Amino acid sequence: MHTAMDSGTEQAVRSRYRVLALACAAMFITVVDLTIVNVSLPRMALDLGLGEDALQWVVIGYSVPFGGLLLLAGRVGDMLGRRRVLLAGLMIFTLASLIAGLATSTTMLIASRAAQGVGAALIAPSALAVVADTFPEGKERNSALGIYGALGGAAASVGVLAGGFLTDGPGWQWIFFVNVPIGAVLAAATAVLLRGRQIVRRGVGFEPRSALAVTGGSMLGLYALNRGVVDGWTSATTLALAASAIVSLMVFAWSESRSRSPLIPPSLLANRPVVQANLAAATGYGSFFAFIFLTTLLMQQQLHYSPTKTGVVWLLTSGTGFVFAGLTGAVLAKRFGPRRLIGLASILMVASALGLMVIPQHPHFAVSLLPALVIAGVAVGLFAPSVQIAALTEVSDTDFGAASGLMETSREFGGSMVIASASTVLLGAHTDFLHGVHGGYAVIAVAAALGVIVATPRARQRQPLTKRAATTTIGGSHEH
Repeated sequence: MHTAMDSGTEQAVRSRYRVLALACAAMFITVVDLTIVNVSLPRMALDLGLGEDALQWVVIGYSVPFGGLLLLAGRVGDMLGRRRVLLAGLMIFTLASLIAGLATSTTMLIASRAAQGVGAALIAPSALAVVADTFPEGKERNSALGIYGALGGAAASVGVLAGGFLTDGPGWQWIFFVNVPIGAVLAAATAVLLRGRQIVRRGVGFEPRSALAVTGGSMLGLYALNRGVVDGWTSATTLALAASAIVSLMVFAWSESRSRSPLIPPSLLANRPVVQANLAAATGYGSFFAFIFLTTLLMQQQLHYSPTKTGVVWLLTSGTGFVFAGLTGAVLAKRFGPRRLIGLASILMVASALGLMVIPQHPHFAVSLLPALVIAGVAVGLFAPSVQIAALTEVSDTDFGAASGLMETSREFGGSMVIASASTVLLGAHTDFLHGVHGGYAVIAVAAALGVIVATPRARQRQPLTKRAATTTIGGSHEH
């Protein structure tokens, strides 16, 4: 017979996993929307009369505000409570998705994509911080982050699959309409499941100058990477954007050094595992996102796969990644440690890229493509939970938002930089597409190899936190 204590424990566990399901779903839709539009762009161009520049803005209109606002959004979550910020992000994202699906002009579509990016930036760090808030550090949090990482690793490739099905089926508008009921349900669940729980960092604010500088610098930097591919890295536009980004980030660093309430708490910068995790996030996610980008082009342009077939093939990677991410969180992270798994994942990503670097003009799927896709799935399954565990190691609960925002920012910048580099090599090949693909995979292999280097140094042992940072409660309990 269960005692009252047993029943209370079971109820607490069920409550935690309901919160985990909410956070995973919220994160999932933001990552899916990074890739779901890619296979739909030709249909959008036909229906709305979009030129090449407009099509670029449909993609970067989402990614630039998303990547640029992550750091600020994470810190705002620490200040105002993750429930409020997550709920606001879901409402903005849902409304913007509806408007995007109803778009009848270029301006309407791009503006709604930018609003989606703002909503996604509010969602992503708050969702990860909610998981960290909900599960105590150790086995329980590792297991939760395994599930979270599994879905995060699968989301990018699922976006390709969903984009293909929806574009070939009811039409490209449904890549946006599908977010509306999902977002509405998640917003309602956030309001109910996280009601009355509020973690707030006492006395925290931030310098408006710092917030403007880092947001502006990040957005300018991401846009500069895009224009470098399109206009060339020595063009006046690219150089001006890059210079502006550098100046803005220098202002941010100067402002932070003089601020009593910096956006990035000094304790995070002094935490070597956290710093290493962020460097690894840039190289690891960068190589994986570029791998998805380049391999999708290879399937469609060289192998002439349809959007739907391309998406189905990506299930090999996402399915494998899901299984290994679960194993990582449940068993492997505790047994081998996140650093070793990050290094192994990086080695596997190098192997996957090298395998496709020599792909012939008429490849056999089972020989040339299948092994690389499966190996990439294993790599991301090992990597995603490990880097999240490391990024939250010995971080105070009142700094989870800042730590999550920093890690998400590293991921987005890494992805943008490696994709831009691979795209530059691809475009440099001009008419020899396959030669450009081979060069692009070489770039990915180099980026992944940097992850091996990042993971190699042994992190200095730190004393465990003996005291949590002061918190205040609203409504008599904690919000996640």
